[in-house]
Amino acid sequence: MMRNRHRGSNLGLLLLASQVFQLGIDNIPPVTLATLGLNVYLFLFPFKPLLQTCLSVREAYWHRDWSRLLLSPFHHADDMHLYFNMASLLWKGIKLERKLGGAWFAYLLSVFSALTGLVYLLLEMGLTHMTEDSSYSLQCAVGFSGVLFGLKVVNNHYHPGGTTYIMGLPVASRYTCWVELVLIHIMNPGTSFVGHLAGILVGLLYTTGPLKSLMKTCAGFVSSNGQYGWPRTYYNSSGYSGYGRGYPPNSQYGQQSFNPGHYGAPYSQPSAPPQHPYTAGGFTQTSSSHGTYVHSNPTLEEIRLRRLQRFNR
Repeated sequence: MMRNRHRGSNLGLLLLASQVFQLGIDNIPPVTLATLGLNVYLFLFPFKPLLQTCLSVREAYWHRDWSRLLLSPFHHADDMHLYFNMASLLWKGIKLERKLGGAWFAYLLSVFSALTGLVYLLLEMGLTHMTEDSSYSLQCAVGFSGVLFGLKVVNNHYHPGGTTYIMGLPVASRYTCWVELVLIHIMNPGTSFVGHLAGILVGLLYTTGPLKSLMKTCAGFVSSNGQYGWPRTYYNSSGYSGYGRGYPPNSQYGQQSFNPGHYGAPYSQPSAPPQHPYTAGGFTQTSSSHGTYVHSNPTLEEIRLRRLQRFNR
């Protein structure tokens, strides 16, 4: 979306501040809040002028300005553009970060931000060659909406079913991204159809393609080499997150762990709850949106000793 910035009323910033205030900062997970803060900061104090951060085939590929892959998602054309994207990020980020955990969600955002730009360039190059129209290579896109379309696909994957009403019409949630892709472009032709489509394709690469497995492999490789492992904290989630070992949906052990180094381990359903790797059966520290709790997890040996003590009394 490329428009001139309108800094007069900054209505979008006021609306965004109101929404954050209504939600409460304490109710917004840290990675989502940090991402929102980064976008707002770069809108108020842009790293470069907008025409030097937007992404196009000409600037990124022909002129080899690859920094645009990192800059374009986090810059916005005007305050309303920022508001709509950040309002969408709040809704999706709160659900997904609590589902996946902060470490993996930050990893997901980083990969989606770069990969959406790459897919966008490939699509624009393909359209240029197929139509022999060089204008596709000159189209310059900016904003976080491509990443948000990818997150929408992921969110629908982890929260299947349900119906969303779009302009009063019921639409199955798994199809909403496609309906919104078309409607947004019809109602606002200045938006980047290809940029939004790129986000959807990246989301599908994650949910149905090889991207998630590749990300797990890379994360496991980094953590297994010592110093750059992810924090080994158990994150609160409802149901299956797809990471770590799984438990039945109604199990009392419904909390998933994010530990990339254990992705290759075969699935097994242990008879005792998983233990924090630093406690060796003592205490497990669980991080959730409501604070930090400590649970005592006795080992099988401790349980056996307690039973013997009962008989010896």
